Amino acid sequence: MNILIWILAALLLIIVIIRLLTLKMYALKTTVHEETPEKYGLSFEEVHFSTENQCSLYGWWIPARKNSDSAPTLVLVHGWSRNLGRMLRYIQHLHPFNYNLLTFDARHHGSSDRDDHASMYKFGQDVQAAVRYVCTRSIDTAKIGVLGLSIGGAGTVYAAALDSRIKAVVTVGAPAHPIDVMKHEFKRHHFPSVFSWLILKQVEMKIGVSYELFAPVNNISKAQANFLVIHGEQDSVVLPSQGEILKNAARPKQCEYWSIPGRSHSNCHHEPGFWDRINDFFQNNILADLPTGISQKEELI
Repeated sequence: MNILIWILAALLLIIVIIRLLTLKMYALKTTVHEETPEKYGLSFEEVHFSTENQCSLYGWWIPARKNSDSAPTLVLVHGWSRNLGRMLRYIQHLHPFNYNLLTFDARHHGSSDRDDHASMYKFGQDVQAAVRYVCTRSIDTAKIGVLGLSIGGAGTVYAAALDSRIKAVVTVGAPAHPIDVMKHEFKRHHFPSVFSWLILKQVEMKIGVSYELFAPVNNISKAQANFLVIHGEQDSVVLPSQGEILKNAARPKQCEYWSIPGRSHSNCHHEPGFWDRINDFFQNNILADLPTGISQKEELI
């Protein structure tokens, strides 16, 4: 009887330890934005739209400078523990190229609703909700692109596999598989390897679906969109090999891969030529299906 009690006590302790380790690794630092597009003299509209389970997402809608009903539309997606304010620099540099822009707080981030837990899977669902929302506005629904950072980029790949209205995707520092990133986190935080498998299973059970369902490496080739995968060669959060894996999982000619020397997880946008390359990619892919005789330059005028 005493042995049984000790076994049960040990199991309970293991469960508590795993729970604490999981909470430590995936703790969200929820903060709201401090600045808005007004910082750059841009008019914007505060919007709210719903996920499939009726959670409310908070966002900013910034219309194109001219001909917003025919201009391309980009959805901008922040990463883990950030908020839509992270995308202000992207708004500043991409808006002059004459895009409609929507950025938003994912569930459990910024000013959006909480929903039990955050995950890469829910990021993907939130991107889908954002695309549904922009399609309710007066835009050309054949000209939609998405740009996602880190986990936001991973969720975007999953969303693109499910929604053919997404014509082009840019990811920056996105993981190829959630398990790879989690195992890397275990090493970074010096978690005992004996707990790794149990933590992975616990998180998967919490999410409610298999990692394989939403892993970007399993979804990029399913998307009709073309991709520009960007990764800093000094990224220690999501290793550069993740970008290479994602690129290699794409169909032939579906994905461009830009590996940036000297850049890490959060500073790729400081690379000279960064904004022009992103704009060129979106213009070449979102406007690729224009009728013969209409140039991309003419379309934006």
